[in-house]
Amino acid sequence: QEQLMESGGGSVQAGGSLRLTCVGPGFTYRTQCMAWFRQAPGKEREGVAVIGGDGATKYADSVKDRFTFSKDSAKKILYLQMNSLKPEDTAVYYCATDYRFCKAVNGFTESEYNYWGRGTQVTVSS
Repeated sequence: QEQLMESGGGSVQAGGSLRLTCVGPGFTYRTQCMAWFRQAPGKEREGVAVIGGDGATKYADSVKDRFTFSKDSAKKILYLQMNSLKPEDTAVYYCATDYRFCKAVNGFTESEYNYWGRGTQVTVSS
């Protein structure tokens, strides 16, 4: 169920930065679980970062210390700040949310989320 919309994707050289945003009716005061996923060409979708209902944040090892997941609860916006981008970060990036409680440690399970965006393309050239 697509009730979110991502923006901010684009093309950048390795080492550059991008900030993705996610908005939509799928993010309300009831939202407890929120995440970013990505899917590279020919690969399965994978979790990138999650904020769980327990308040914890989890990152995939491949993006740790480079990506930052934050939210503006008042404006109902999710952000993914991506720094030091690498060619292997090239993918379509999706945001996802749900009203159900989730723990960050389990937050990369796609079935935890009922609301998804259509994705935004990020291309990193070497």
